[in-house]
Amino acid sequence: MTDDKKEWRNPRSWTRPALGAFSGVLAGFAALAVAELVSAWVRPQAGPVVAVGGAAIDRTPAAMKDWAIRNFGTNDKLVLQLGILAVLALFALSLGIVALRYRRTGAAGVLIFGVVGAAAAISRPDSTGLTDALPSVVGAVVGAATLFFLVGPLRGREPVRGLTGGPDGSPVDGDSPSGPVWDRRGFVIAASAAAVASAGAGVLGRALNGSSGRDAVASRQDVVLPVPSSRAPDVPKGAQLRIPGVSAFTTPNKDFYRVDTALVVPKVDATDWRLRIHGRGVTRPLTLSFDDLLRRDLIERDITLTCVSNEVGGPYVGNARWIGVRLADVLAECGVRPPSRGGPADQLVARSVDGMTIGSPVEDVMDGRDALLAVGMNGQPLPFDHGFPVRMVVPGLYGYVSACKWIKDIELTTFDAYDPYWVKRDWAREAPIKTQSRIDTPKPFARPGTGTVMVAGVAWAQHRGIDKVEIRVDDGPWLEARLAAEDSRDTWRQWSYPWQSTKGGHTLTVRATDRTGAVQTEKRARTIPDGASGWHSVVVTVD
Repeated sequence: MTDDKKEWRNPRSWTRPALGAFSGVLAGFAALAVAELVSAWVRPQAGPVVAVGGAAIDRTPAAMKDWAIRNFGTNDKLVLQLGILAVLALFALSLGIVALRYRRTGAAGVLIFGVVGAAAAISRPDSTGLTDALPSVVGAVVGAATLFFLVGPLRGREPVRGLTGGPDGSPVDGDSPSGPVWDRRGFVIAASAAAVASAGAGVLGRALNGSSGRDAVASRQDVVLPVPSSRAPDVPKGAQLRIPGVSAFTTPNKDFYRVDTALVVPKVDATDWRLRIHGRGVTRPLTLSFDDLLRRDLIERDITLTCVSNEVGGPYVGNARWIGVRLADVLAECGVRPPSRGGPADQLVARSVDGMTIGSPVEDVMDGRDALLAVGMNGQPLPFDHGFPVRMVVPGLYGYVSACKWIKDIELTTFDAYDPYWVKRDWAREAPIKTQSRIDTPKPFARPGTGTVMVAGVAWAQHRGIDKVEIRVDDGPWLEARLAAEDSRDTWRQWSYPWQSTKGGHTLTVRATDRTGAVQTEKRARTIPDGASGWHSVVVTVD
C-alpha cells in the first residue's frame, strides 16, 4: 500500500475538515438561538426561520402551494420550516469548511444569511418596521463571531522542523507529520462553551416566545359568550347517520381543518383588539372593540366551511356552530349599500393581523345570507388556530374569498382597484363553492365481505343546499341514495346507500344535485383557480 493510500485511509486526515464543518453548524445554531431570544423581545414572527418561511410562502407559485397542501396536508408549514433548517445546516457546514482556510470569508458568509433574514422580516406584510430585522442581524453577528473564534484553534501552526509536537518527538493534540499543529483542547473548550451558551439562549428564547401570548390566552379565558338573540335550531333528528366511518355532522374544534399561511399562529389580546371599517361608500366609518361586538345582537348558525385547496373527496371541509354578529348589519350601519342598490364598492377587503388580505363580493355579504363576524365556535370562544378573537364566516364562498381569521380591518373598494393576496397569485377573484360529494365509507382499497355494504358520506353546496345524491357501481346505472335530514342549506348533508355487493373488484362513484337542479359535473378540474370539480370514486375488493 502506498503512502498516499495510507493517508487517505487515515481517519485523522479528516479530523480538521470534519471539525470545521461542525464549527459551521454550531455557529449556525448559535445564530438561530440568539435570534430566537431577540425575537422574544421584538415579536415571534420576526425570527429568521419564520420570516424566511413566510417570505417563501408569499413567493411560492400557486401550483406548488397546492402541491404542498395535497401531499403534506396541515403539516405543510412544518415541512417548510424543516426544509429551511436543512438548507441552513448545509450552508453552515460549507462555511465552516471554508473558514478553515479563509476565516474572515466564512464569518462574512454567516453575516450574509443575517442580511437575507432581515430583508425577509422587513418585507413581510405584517412587519412593524426596522425592529423586525434585529433578530436576524444580532443572531448573524453572534454566529459570525462564533465561527471566527471556533476555527481559530483548528487553523494551527506549522510544526517545528524535526519535531512532531512533544519534547520527545511524540505527536500532541491534533498534529500530524505532514500538517499543521492545532489546538484540540482549545477547540473542545470553545465548542463546548458555544454549545452550552447557544442552547441556553435558545431554550430561554423559546420559553419567552411561548409565554409572549399569555395576555391573549388570559383574555380568551375571560370571554363569556352572551346568549345569542337568535339561536340556531336544534340539529334535526336523522341529520347524523349512525353509520361507522361517516364524518360527524358537527366537526369538533380540534378536528376542524386549518389551512392558512401563518407559520406562527397570531395570539391577539381581545382587550386590545380593534376592527376598523372604512372605504368607498362608507359614510360613517366605524371602529369596534371586542366588547362592542359582544354587546350587539348575536346570532348562532350551523355553517359548513370549505377550503378551495380541497381536492375531490378531500378532507378540507368541516361543519361548526358559529356565534357572531351579522356583517351586513354592521356594514349597513356604516352606510354601505350593495352594488345592486347603487353602492360604489363591489369588494370588501378584510385584513388580518398577520398581513393576509381576503376579498369578498359585497353583494354576497349583504344578500341576506348569514355572513358573520364570528366570535364563537361550537359553544366556545374561537380557538387561536381559527381566528380568535374575531373572524369572518360567509356561507357559500370558499375560505380564501371570505374566511379572514384574526381580522383587524375591513375596507370597501372595487375588484378593479385592488387584488387581494390570493388573487395576486392567480386564484379567481370570486369563488362560490362548487357542488361536491364524498364517499366516507368504505375507504379506498377496503375489502368488505359479500352482502349488504353501507356506502355513505357527505355532500355540500353551501347556500344552495343538496337535493339528491346518487351512487354508481362500476359502469352501472345511477342509484339514488337516502339523504339524511337537512339542517340548513348552509350545511353539508349526509347520505347512505345499502349496496348488495358481489365478489371481485368494484369502483364506487358518487355525485350530487343541488337545489337549483345543477348536477355535480364529471369534468375534472384542479383546485386552481376556483376549486376542484369531478366525481369522487373509491375502489374496493369484495372477498
